[in-house]
Amino acid sequence: MSLEQLKAFLEKVKGDSNLQDKLKAAKSPEDIVGIAKEHGHEFTADKISQLSEEELEGVSGGGGDHTKGGSICATMCR
Repeated sequence: MSLEQLKAFLEKVKGDSNLQDKLKAAKSPEDIVGIAKEHGHEFTADKISQLSEEELEGVSGGGGDHTKGGSICATMCR
């Protein structure tokens, strides 16, 4: 349940638009943890807060306002 697992999951997300869509629809960090677990990555919701804004932007496509609901960053940064 490490930060490394979370980072590995985010790398997977970068190349998978279906997974990106699932994360965009997530309502909470716990939803993200569940999605990650379905894909073989285990970490706790508190690990999400340890990521930098830059790391999250890399997953969500970068640029734009990531503070609004519906973006990966908005979900993960709560």
